[in-house]
This record gives sequence, structure tokens and C-alpha cells, in this order.
Amino acid sequence: MKKIGLLLFVLLLISCHSNVKKEDVTKLNGYWEIKQVKFSTGKTKDYKVNETIDYFELKDKHGFRQKVMPQFDGKFQTNGIRENIKVIEKNNAVFIEYNTKFGKWKEEIITIDDSTLVLKNKEKIEYTYKKFKPFSFK
Repeated sequence: MKKIGLLLFVLLLISCHSNVKKEDVTKLNGYWEIKQVKFSTGKTKDYKVNETIDYFELKDKHGFRQKVMPQFDGKFQTNGIRENIKVIEKNNAVFIEYNTKFGKWKEEIITIDDSTLVLKNKEKIEYTYKKFKPFSFK
């Protein structure tokens, strides 16, 4: 019985541990396009086309996120508003902390790799992003 209890405890620890590694956080840099939102109810909303995308710039765990609008010439237009961000680790999880003059909040990084980013907020809403690919007419 003790062996089963120990096994369950180890499985619980493994399942609570974040899959995000410190070195993966640099993959946040760049342009990300929202692909899907999954609500706490289980319902999802898919995004086929986006007028704006998120640009993240991070250096030494500090940086900013900015909404940008891709243009057909390959450039980006923006309103100049930036959200200051900081990456923090807490309880075996990695979070992005946002700070603007309007408020402060954080999102947990659930998944991050070269092509996919999944963030979850305190309301348990998951945002799935894909790496943005510029327009191409070729």
C-alpha cells in the first residue's frame, strides 16, 4: 500500500511540474498570431484571419508586448502602445507579468516552442497562438 501511495505522490509531482523550461522563454520573441481561445466552460473560438498580431520582445526576462497590424508590403503598423512584460517563475510554473498604466495581470505559459504558444489567464481561459508568417503573393 505504501508503494502505491508513493507512486501516486510521484505522479502528482510530475503532473504539477511545468513543461516550460527557462531556456524556452526566449522563443517568445517575435510575432504571434492568435489561433484559438478555449474558455473555462470548454467552448472554443477559432480565428481564421487576424487584423492584429502580438509582437513580443524580451531580453533578460524583461520586455514588452505590442499589438501590430501586418501590411501587404511586409511592414507593420502600430498605435505605439506597449505593455511592459516580465517573465517570472513561481511554484514550478512560468508566467508573463503584464504592466500598463491601466492595470497589472499575468498569464501562465503552458506551452512554448518554435511554432506554438499557449497562455492561460487567472480565469482559466487558454489562448493558443501560432508563429506569424508574413503575407506572400508568390
